[in-house]
Amino acid sequence: MVYARIEIDDYSNRVLNVIKAKYDLKDKSEAIAKFIQIYGKAEVEPKVNEEYVKKMLSIEEKHFEKYGHKTMKDKELDKLFGK
Repeated sequence: MVYARIEIDDYSNRVLNVIKAKYDLKDKSEAIAKFIQIYGKAEVEPKVNEEYVKKMLSIEEKHFEKYGHKTMKDKELDKLFGK
């Protein structure tokens, strides 16, 4: 846990109060955490789970073993997407 003392303007204070009320939070610290949880992904990519990456690579490898490394031609893609 990191503790921080911050200064915010009136508008920011009102935003935090709305978030606090909307999500029934007990204080502005929770409101800041909720705001970051909602909007933080737009600024910072979340940490990747290593096990998930290994699973996805395994799925990809099995797919390529089964189907090979084929690429579609433009006409095939257009047909697939109904163009």
